[in-house]
Amino acid sequence: MDLTKRDMLGAAAITTASAMAGPAFAQGQPSERYPDPAIRTLDPSFNKYRLALAGVERIATGCRFNEGAVYFGDMRCLLWSDIPNNRILRWDEETGRVSVFRKPSNHANGNTRDRQGRLVTCEHSGRRVTRTEYDGSITVLIDRFDGKRFNGTNDVVVKSDDTVWFTDPPSGISGNYLGVEAKPELPFDVYRLDPKTGRASVATSGVVKRPNGLAFSPDESKLYVIESAEERKIYVFDVVDGGAKLANGRVLIDCEKDETPDGFRVDVDGNLWCGWGMSPTLDGVKVFNAAGKPIGFIALPERAANVCFGGPKRNRLFMAASHSVYSLYVNTQGVAGG
Repeated sequence: MDLTKRDMLGAAAITTASAMAGPAFAQGQPSERYPDPAIRTLDPSFNKYRLALAGVERIATGCRFNEGAVYFGDMRCLLWSDIPNNRILRWDEETGRVSVFRKPSNHANGNTRDRQGRLVTCEHSGRRVTRTEYDGSITVLIDRFDGKRFNGTNDVVVKSDDTVWFTDPPSGISGNYLGVEAKPELPFDVYRLDPKTGRASVATSGVVKRPNGLAFSPDESKLYVIESAEERKIYVFDVVDGGAKLANGRVLIDCEKDETPDGFRVDVDGNLWCGWGMSPTLDGVKVFNAAGKPIGFIALPERAANVCFGGPKRNRLFMAASHSVYSLYVNTQGVAGG
């Protein structure tokens, strides 16, 4: 895939960590000490995932609202969405250079890779799910269900059988900041798309009032879905019927007051690494084990919306926060497909 095309008109607004100094980087200044005090153990089981000589790094800033981080190991780069600026950005791991990968992006939000390594994107104003082909062309995977337009697709994961699972809350049509204001045409559901046949189905409806982030357990027997309506929760569903449907939806994590989860990814041990906020004491990434017990926290100076694992060993956590992107090396690996 050609990921080298850049729109330099917007690049001046993006700043790499290597270019920042003094007061410009005062808030969120990385700790000079090891271990980094921003990494907090909430349960002793988290200590095995901490690296004593690794700390939080800010790798880019100057954005309006970041989402949908996804790592490309073959290109050694990270892509993420800056939704209000209507662009997807690229950070090169070898050089630390940040550039514009795609603008306009149809207010892209969630991103992932399919099992063939292609970029799969949820578009707010496009109200669709697309795939970027190896030659850079864009294929529309789905933009309607039962003849009606989606609300503004939000987050997406691809299962090992190549099916594409995505959420469709109204965040992309609720105003003109993160998308284009419009009236909902469909319920706020979780969908499953088989790109081989083009057939889509509702994976679950009604259990989660406003589904947001989603991720599979390492063995894909469970799907976790974040509820981002008035009540903030993380649900878990059993994947049944040969991997085609969800059943037995129940609350795994009932968030405390003012806690707001968004997007997340799962490591090989089944831990959930969740973008978290929205207050100075809550902003960052909260880590839960597979039983839903909080075990760790990574404090950031701004709310984290979504995360992904990357690096050559999939042991570098990338955190897409409000205005900046951060990273932290950890002693685990993200599951394949994240």
